Amino acid sequence: MITLSHYLIVSGLLFALGLAGVVARRNIIIIYMCLEMMLSAANLTLVAFSRFHVLAGLPDYSAQALVFFTITVAAAEVAVGLAIIVALYRSKQSVEVESVTKLQG
Repeated sequence: MITLSHYLIVSGLLFALGLAGVVARRNIIIIYMCLEMMLSAANLTLVAFSRFHVLAGLPDYSAQALVFFTITVAAAEVAVGLAIIVALYRSKQSVEVESVTKLQG
């Protein structure tokens, strides 16, 4: 049987993998994907806690409602973030972090 700790372990591994990708990578698109992975790990944790928190014999779905809002915000973040990445690529002709951090024209 799958317990809450199984979900939390998977969520923790996803978050750690995303954090390692953000710290270690130099490509902006990979960093952006790792940030989204970290957000998904947080959503998995919210859903797991919501599922295993029982009130009057039924699961408490209030945290799952919060997940819908975070998914909506993540969708807007993807649209804006990818637009910024495309604009940076057009101006610098690269998606590497070093080319973006230089404030020279």
